[in-house]
Amino acid sequence: MSALIYWLSGMLWALGRIGGFCMTAPIFNSTVMPARVRVALVVVLTMVLAPLAPTQMDLFSATGAATMAMQILIGASIGFVLQLVFEAVSYGGILIGQSMGLGFAELISPTNNNTEPVLGQYYMVIVSLLFLAMDGHLQVISLLADSFRSLPPGASGVDPQSLWLVVKAGGDLFSGALRVALPGVTALLLVNIGFAATSRASPAMNLFAVGFPISICMGFITLWLAMRGIASAYASLQAVAWTLMQRLAGL
Repeated sequence: MSALIYWLSGMLWALGRIGGFCMTAPIFNSTVMPARVRVALVVVLTMVLAPLAPTQMDLFSATGAATMAMQILIGASIGFVLQLVFEAVSYGGILIGQSMGLGFAELISPTNNNTEPVLGQYYMVIVSLLFLAMDGHLQVISLLADSFRSLPPGASGVDPQSLWLVVKAGGDLFSGALRVALPGVTALLLVNIGFAATSRASPAMNLFAVGFPISICMGFITLWLAMRGIASAYASLQAVAWTLMQRLAGL
């Protein structure tokens, strides 16, 4: 009986940390995947990582409840930092869309069932593919496994200073989005300055009828030219986020 409780406690601690991570981490919490697939993913990861998390603790005591809440907090904070990187790249696409006149073009996002600008969704797909192509999902699972060694259930938990850094990282979302959108926004700004000079030289010209198609065409050209810089911008954002996730995991 004691062996069963020992094994069950390890399953529950691992389930709390992995479940918290999958609730906030991109791709892992995507509604594109059926609910059964997401549940199966959580169960498989729990069974694989459970041997790293057993501890002698009463599951139904106040200490056990606090430990479970801490496991959920650890996993959710790691996933939230990763989500900030994805949102920064997506917001950069939104800024470019607003500059080229596509800010009003919205579709229902399959990832969160909300309406979002088209270019924001496009950049979200790109960063998701980059994340998978660079084996980011395997690195995150490895980080979770290492976190059970550095922060075992029943330990002191996450450093409050690290949680403050997570809050502060939300402010870095705008700087990261600007880094992604800066080439496209700068080029489109020059186009708009050219329209302003043309309007000053020829006030009778209907620039709304002429400038809107030109802005969209120039925006797509700029978007195509700026695609090569997305990988480097994402890599720099991911490096900063990875350092913070390691600190949250106690590594």
